[in-house]
Amino acid sequence: MNERHPDGEYSRGAKWFHWLTLPPLALILLSGLTIRFIADDAKMAFYTVHESLGLLLLVLSAARLSWRLTHQPPPMAPAMPALEQAGANAVHALLYVLLIVQPLLGFFTTNAYGFPQRDATAFLGFINVPTFMDAAPELAGSLHWAHSLTGWLLIPLIAAHITGVLRHHVGHGDGTLLRML
Repeated sequence: MNERHPDGEYSRGAKWFHWLTLPPLALILLSGLTIRFIADDAKMAFYTVHESLGLLLLVLSAARLSWRLTHQPPPMAPAMPALEQAGANAVHALLYVLLIVQPLLGFFTTNAYGFPQRDATAFLGFINVPTFMDAAPELAGSLHWAHSLTGWLLIPLIAAHITGVLRHHVGHGDGTLLRML
């Protein structure tokens, strides 16, 4: 603990995982929201980028969760009401769950549609990912719906996370944001 971080700060590893997760997550959400508007001739390349970033996010999120489970985060500001602490903990937990579940659902969806990340849609354009399952068109629609739903759920959770941090940083000046910088 120091003057800048009176309640302690996150470890260097936690900070790296946090900020490395942000760019692929932002690109995935933006591409997921716009993919249906992409012309058919460019759509497969767009999907390849979206799916590659999804698998990258899955690996980053799994590593981040492993780090989080083995490295205790700093305590929340003691002046933070118990209800706010519970809310922050719930948002963090749900973000971790969705950052793992969302890419997994996407991976299962592409397999069910019969488009595993192989050949023309390989991970990063050149790495063939093992096929998880045979094409299952009867399952693909349900998986796609669940993948879309979790994507939409991420948006208010991210907004709640950012709003909470900014509220504490600007409104209370308690150093919450600085703990992750």
